[in-house]
Amino acid sequence: VAKEAADMVIADDNFASIEAAVEEGRGVFDNLVKFITWSLPTNAGEGMVILLAIIFGTALPILPLQILWINMTTALLLGLMLAFEPKEPGIMNRPPRDPKTPILTSAMVIRILIVSALMVIGAFGCFKLVMLRGGGEILARTMAVNVFVFGEMFYLFNCRSLIRPFWQVGVWSNKILWFGVLAMALLQLAYVYLPVFNKVFQSAPMAVGDWAMVLGVALVIFVVMELEKWVRNRLNNSKTRQ
Repeated sequence: VAKEAADMVIADDNFASIEAAVEEGRGVFDNLVKFITWSLPTNAGEGMVILLAIIFGTALPILPLQILWINMTTALLLGLMLAFEPKEPGIMNRPPRDPKTPILTSAMVIRILIVSALMVIGAFGCFKLVMLRGGGEILARTMAVNVFVFGEMFYLFNCRSLIRPFWQVGVWSNKILWFGVLAMALLQLAYVYLPVFNKVFQSAPMAVGDWAMVLGVALVIFVVMELEKWVRNRLNNSKTRQ
């Protein structure tokens, strides 16, 4: 009767199991939030790029089939890797989370908006720059696709912790994540240089200068979001002192 009436049953009669269950639950919840924070900016950015193209009456920077490529490959090889992220140090030192608190807090929404804006500016900017210098729509779209893919890749490292800097998480603590990043990079090289991918997805080979632009945008996203963590932590610490 007691077991039927209880909200929780300790199967092994060990109260330490409660602590272990809470710790595991916090780790799973953390990784879920990290995945959401990582995935939403891409979807929002893709929509905003197309919307801007329609508003300004220009050619679409990314085609529907290319959007499908981005979503399918990055979700599997990048986003899924966050599920294997180890629990962060001090996870049990946090105060209990209010059950009424939404998953998307104001800080997360701001984060998502910043990353979305950076991806849109980077992708649309690269697209227009290639078009202005006469590179053609196919190369311009290839650049835009790579801005999203590598922007997501660099942002993935930001999302390994939403509080701590990247280097404090442990660079090699999630080896599966590095496997996904390497696989995604190789797949994207195939997307750019293999003729069969060029034909199916309407992509084109990129020069070294083109890659420098793409990786530059991705690096800006990474640096800005690390600075965002630092500023937010400073503001939170100042509020705590007050």
